[in-house]
Amino acid sequence: MNVARWGNSLAVRLPKALVEELGLAVGDELDLVAAVGRRLELQKSDKRRKALERMRQRGWELPCSAARF
Repeated sequence: MNVARWGNSLAVRLPKALVEELGLAVGDELDLVAAVGRRLELQKSDKRRKALERMRQRGWELPCSAARF
């Protein structure tokens, strides 16, 4: 993969096989979860999980269906 300029940022294009393996689609967000040496670890962002975690941190009561998250 090549690093390219995108405005004031840098970007990489993901190969089709990787996109399919991760189940990514246009508009999906990725989170950088680790950067060790020259290796990056990404995961598909889960906005619902993040929102529930923020609710837990504030001590809010969660709906029963959210308990599995």
